[in-house]
Amino acid sequence: MKKKLFLLAAALFGAANLQLSTASAENVITVNAKKLGAPIQSTQWGIFFEDINYAADGGLYAELVKNRSFEFPNHFAGWDISGKVMLMNDGPFDRNPHYVRLAPSGHNDKHTMIENHGFFGMGVTGGEEYRFSVWARVPEGGSSKLWIDLVDNATMEEDQKLGNVGVDINGKEWKKYTAVIKPKRTFAKAHLRVWGDSKTTTDVEHVSLFPVKTYKGHENGMRLDVAQSLEDLHPGVFRFPGGCIVEGTDLETRYQWKNSVGPVENRPLNENRWHYTFTQRYFPDYFQSYGLGFFEYFQLSEEIGAEPLPVLNVGMACQFQNGDDAHAPCTKEGLQQFIDDCIDLIDFANGDPATNQWAKLRADMGHPAPFNLKFLAIGNEQWEKPYFDRLAIIAPEVRKVHPEIKLIGTSGPNAEDDHFKNGWPAMRELKCDLVDEHYYRDIQWYKNWMNRYDDRAFYTKDGPRVFAGEWACHDRGKKYNHAGASIYEAAFMTNIERNADLVHMATYAPLFSHMEGWQWRPDLIWYDNLSTARTASYYVQQLYMLNRGTNVLPTTLSIDGGTASVNPVPKGEDGVFASSVIDTQKQEIIVKVINTTATAQSITIQLTGMKPKQLEAINTKVELISLNCADYDAENVPGKPEVVSPKAFSTTLSADKKVASIQERIPAKTFQVYKVKL
Repeated sequence: MKKKLFLLAAALFGAANLQLSTASAENVITVNAKKLGAPIQSTQWGIFFEDINYAADGGLYAELVKNRSFEFPNHFAGWDISGKVMLMNDGPFDRNPHYVRLAPSGHNDKHTMIENHGFFGMGVTGGEEYRFSVWARVPEGGSSKLWIDLVDNATMEEDQKLGNVGVDINGKEWKKYTAVIKPKRTFAKAHLRVWGDSKTTTDVEHVSLFPVKTYKGHENGMRLDVAQSLEDLHPGVFRFPGGCIVEGTDLETRYQWKNSVGPVENRPLNENRWHYTFTQRYFPDYFQSYGLGFFEYFQLSEEIGAEPLPVLNVGMACQFQNGDDAHAPCTKEGLQQFIDDCIDLIDFANGDPATNQWAKLRADMGHPAPFNLKFLAIGNEQWEKPYFDRLAIIAPEVRKVHPEIKLIGTSGPNAEDDHFKNGWPAMRELKCDLVDEHYYRDIQWYKNWMNRYDDRAFYTKDGPRVFAGEWACHDRGKKYNHAGASIYEAAFMTNIERNADLVHMATYAPLFSHMEGWQWRPDLIWYDNLSTARTASYYVQQLYMLNRGTNVLPTTLSIDGGTASVNPVPKGEDGVFASSVIDTQKQEIIVKVINTTATAQSITIQLTGMKPKQLEAINTKVELISLNCADYDAENVPGKPEVVSPKAFSTTLSADKKVASIQERIPAKTFQVYKVKL
């Protein structure tokens, strides 16, 4: 048995790791298979979306045209123009009034054209179809023709065109026109050209290009590979749309969900608070088209099987940037708009289209059935009296109308300071159902807090449950998605899992990042214009989500015959960490073991409390999934997306009349999942 396991480990991780194993301790993990612990919420593991790092426009949202309605403060941002191009402001959409007039230049060799750069270029795949659309008219009547080209500006071929199509425009009235372009080859940095008619003036508005193959085929859809990476996680909850963008740098530029629904052509532009926050990584043309809006968020949540968890503003701009200024008056009258936003959103998600205007809008957008919203967060990373007083006004008003919705408050931006310690009692007093905690911290912090949720003096039995709404681990001086940090995330999650009665939700953050547009890291999923990379942290999250179970099983760990306890590793040190669950539907025990040390460790997993007949019938073949992070600096990126990824194997279990056991040597810096069929 031991020889077999040695050979398996050597093949997987190399003999160098095993040479370090001689000084390892004997770790005995005892799982009480008889005593079912706390039920595990379907929402325990989830994801959080913040529109940072070009996560929406230029990322998840599949639109390839930047500034498609010419509404950026620089109206031609993202565009090159030639010939006779005029900006107009009396267009067909009242909240997006600008459009361009393409007029004949008056000379045969001067061509009128607009060319869009996309988001760091446009990624197109040879042979695939792309749907071009435009709202257009011939202002003087009659007809005109537009020519649409996808181009490679830097090609050495005679013709820059990757593909093109003509569009016939007719009449004085604004109408939507569509056409399909099929590029002849794959190119990550394409541009889109729209050529004006050489003899007739044509007005164009809302110039758009989408891949025909979007996630679930929606016309105003999500990029297929990026959205598929979310579905493959199997998250239980999806928090959106932020984060700090919910607050805004000021209230005028906060995310307003009512502007993000209805016809996509008439959703107004919003300033993204991240476009000028970080001067060391500065993107002054980072705006929100709202093409990815609340309807799309709800729809995506439904399609990936996650509970939707929207976050709305509490009447406060970002406290980091404004202190106690720039907030709505702390009175019912001053906060009425924010109260209405909460109530109207619940109606939009769950209401009856026959009796409610917001529910009717949802139905008109293509979803007559309710989205079954259960949770609503009010406020993000705010703290102390300015936040407490506003939530104390808004929350009761929401509860009067919708007592069925669970409300989530926040304990501030940190997880251990005075704001945090004051926030929890305030949230208890306000009877919040959950409290949102945030901790972007380094490895040493995680080592020190591996028993965080075992502290039942602070986290009382009654009152709100924990929502770990934004968290990620990084190393000092290494704020990127290297394998070395992800192994500590896996270890920390054993503490969340063991305390499933207290922690009902946990969502890693941020979710997305464009390789050429990032401002914050680490992030769960990275992409360029043509491909994605699922980080080591992604695979840690996925292993927990795919192996959630239905109930916690009591689990203890002893080292070298010492006293068994939940986690005997001294604070701030490396060690072996474990947690166990049972899936009563699949009749399966799942044990998660993490070795954060630099040497291989001997472990024995003992399943106790089982009846003799159960032990006789137990399947001795155990499924083993292993994520090795021993290459500390290894990182999955587009082009090299699988440097660190889980591998599936099997091992064996032995059973006598009292106990079933698994004996293993777990390699250094490794997360392993053992699945025992009952």
